[in-house]
Amino acid sequence: MDMLQDLESLQFEYGVPEEDRIWLYLQGRSRGLMIEACAHATFFCKLLYNLRASLNKNQSSRHLSIGSLNSATPEEFKVGIIGGGHLGKQLAGTLLQLGPIPAESLRISTRRPETLGELQKLGIKCFYHNADLVSWADVIFLCCLPSQLPNICVEIYTSLEKASIVYSFVAAIPLPRLKLLLNHTNILRPQYQYDEDSVSVWGANKGVIAALQDPTILQATCPYSPAGGIILNIKWLEGVFYAALNICTARNMAHSQVLQLLSELFLSVHFEDCGKDTASCPKLQLTDFVSKAYGKNLSQERPFPWFDLTAVQLKETPFSQHLSSSPVLQDHLTHLYCASFGISLTKEQPVISTGFPSQ
Repeated sequence: MDMLQDLESLQFEYGVPEEDRIWLYLQGRSRGLMIEACAHATFFCKLLYNLRASLNKNQSSRHLSIGSLNSATPEEFKVGIIGGGHLGKQLAGTLLQLGPIPAESLRISTRRPETLGELQKLGIKCFYHNADLVSWADVIFLCCLPSQLPNICVEIYTSLEKASIVYSFVAAIPLPRLKLLLNHTNILRPQYQYDEDSVSVWGANKGVIAALQDPTILQATCPYSPAGGIILNIKWLEGVFYAALNICTARNMAHSQVLQLLSELFLSVHFEDCGKDTASCPKLQLTDFVSKAYGKNLSQERPFPWFDLTAVQLKETPFSQHLSSSPVLQDHLTHLYCASFGISLTKEQPVISTGFPSQ
């Protein structure tokens, strides 16, 4: 037990003059943003990891069913981080400790890899070669400064595969600009809104990993929760679903099978009432993602089209309407989010819509 942990004179606020204390909320905002960013990225990786595992399982079963003696080796899910600053280090630690990503499937490219000794001791490969990282990884997190991003894009854009997912934390660079810099459409960028009147719940003395094991803090990071004053634009969640569709399309998987698979994976955490009334339990439909006119002409064996994730996050989509009009779907996704971090919710715990604008 640390006897000095709660000593007032050792706290950050102790040395701040009274007239400057009105700015202390910025410290809580910065901390909350870091926790939310790591939580949402970890949730995203967990979903994609589980999706990849299911696709590999289906692929192995298909090889066995046709009597193949040389079945394909299941592909590992590989994550790369560009930037070894505070965010990059926190994200790597969170993915390693709370995510399903083993150290050998996580790499960091940074200008000063020698500063990441602690992560290297954990087995994470750290080096400085952005193009090599991008050509290796399935998901690439951009954790660099805005001033560094244009040069990084020049280095990596020729190494990006069509199916590579770029996940940008560089808030100062809007999606259309990033799409142009990378000549790439498979990009996700979470956007956050702040409520200055809210009460901080982010736990000043906890690290990111410890914070995400606190039920109160974890629930505050939920995509539909306004608690803590940091609200995620729900268009990010749409982007997550369409990114999953693109992964399946890259494998030429029939859209009917994709819908069944995603319903099983993304809507797998149910209320107790779901067992009593299966009609109330949501299932993903073709027209949740494409227009009725397009869906009418899509045969059962055809895959989904390839979606521009930047457009998904900037415009209204069929899934925008479905997600906003289905509280049951929102509830299931909230339960899935919390369950992925080991937190169980009861049906009585409300899911509060953020009311955040779509664009």
